[in-house]
Amino acid sequence: MKNNSFFDHIEQGYTTKGEFITLGSAMYQGETVSNAFVKIPLKTLNRHGLIAGATGTGKTKSLQVMAENLSEKGIPVLLMDLKGDLSGLAQPGEEKSFITERHEKIGMPYTPQPFPVELFTLSEQNGVRLRATVSEFGPVLLSRILDLSDTQQGILAVVFKYCDDHKLPLLDLKDLKKVLQYATGDGRDDFQETYGRVSTASTGAIMRKIIALEQQGAEFFFGEKSFDVNDLCRVDEQGRGFINIVRLTDIQDRPTLFSTFMLSLLAEIYDTFPEQGDADRPELIFFIDEAHLIFKEASDALLDQIESIVKLIRSKGIGLYFVTQNPTDVPEEVLAQLGLKVQHALRAFTAKDRKAIKLAAQNYPETDFYETEEILTSLGIGEALVTALDEKGRPTPLAATMMRAPMSRMDVLNDTELKAVLEKSTLIPKYNEVVDRESAYELLNEKIAKATQEEAQQEAKEAQKKRARASSRSSSGMNPILKVLTSATFIRGVFGILNKVMKK
Repeated sequence: MKNNSFFDHIEQGYTTKGEFITLGSAMYQGETVSNAFVKIPLKTLNRHGLIAGATGTGKTKSLQVMAENLSEKGIPVLLMDLKGDLSGLAQPGEEKSFITERHEKIGMPYTPQPFPVELFTLSEQNGVRLRATVSEFGPVLLSRILDLSDTQQGILAVVFKYCDDHKLPLLDLKDLKKVLQYATGDGRDDFQETYGRVSTASTGAIMRKIIALEQQGAEFFFGEKSFDVNDLCRVDEQGRGFINIVRLTDIQDRPTLFSTFMLSLLAEIYDTFPEQGDADRPELIFFIDEAHLIFKEASDALLDQIESIVKLIRSKGIGLYFVTQNPTDVPEEVLAQLGLKVQHALRAFTAKDRKAIKLAAQNYPETDFYETEEILTSLGIGEALVTALDEKGRPTPLAATMMRAPMSRMDVLNDTELKAVLEKSTLIPKYNEVVDRESAYELLNEKIAKATQEEAQQEAKEAQKKRARASSRSSSGMNPILKVLTSATFIRGVFGILNKVMKK
């Protein structure tokens, strides 16, 4: 009787009128209840979400399942692949006995299939190059990424204004560094006359922070050709959304670059995409794996920026899903904005772990069917506590869920398969050509060289004038001795002496 009551509880709580994706089937007292499907309405997927759990509990597979189901519904996805294990989405999965058995319990068939995949890169790895110009960042976002003081932010704003006024494109970091040097060097008077004095100490501090960002590989990211965020929203010939995978295996130890990329992309999407209002389906879904890398090293200003974007971007039809080990890795202000929670098992090895589990349990709706704290530590691999928002924005019942298996390969592509994906790309020819057009660096160097040349020419003219004056004096004057001997005074004196002698 209790089992029937549980089935009705789940069925009613997860009934949807519109389109949905199915994550799996609910479990009760450790057993999977067939056909008690946990369905997430497409309409609420822009309300963001969290996939959490200890290492090895199935977070990545849950991410993969969601990405596949969204792609099938024609919704493009962007995945941050820091561990390098998501490229298998481009190949069909393998029907194995344990997978078939899992799906029989759930009450749905298992159909292996590949999905349309595009591979991106921020570094020298193979893939579509993702770039943005310094100008596109703007002084506010760049200041927050660099963690500048108020004074330094003011100087950066002046630098951007100067470049706008003088039509100096800020494309990459060498452009920005050149303008900073110019502001306190050759162009000091020019700056001071219009914008006020620029402190050498402040520009030096900004320069050091830019160099630190460069050391994390930012020189590969800043520049042209800028990536058009609309290219993330493509569908294939079958109407399936592209799964865009950003390969980040070589920047795990460079969280600032990761944060820089994420924030610039989200800011560009927010500025570019139209308001959707209360739409029936999202425009694009982001999955940010190893999300703690964004928050761990972030300054207070950067956290404020992230929180603002999370709150505002859902109106553009964008859903953000953070994937991390523990919900406490995500700031409370962000966590409060997340509608869907997929919580895999947590492990209680220490007192700190037990405290974290107790806190995590408080993030979920109360239920008569589970002891939340207890079940959080007893979930098996591929099982998760799930709660979402229904179509009216209300929390759905908490469901311990047997998650369905990915339809694509649960492993990486080999070199041959990877090459085949890259060869099919229509974006690599568009974005991988290096463009280094004339920008602030070249224009200022040209201006300085011209000024130096003009100064040298002016000095040469002055020197020539001095030589001419000296030559004029030399040619028009006599030898000093001759001048004395031929002077009227001298001659009169000589004649006076001679007259006296002759009179004698």
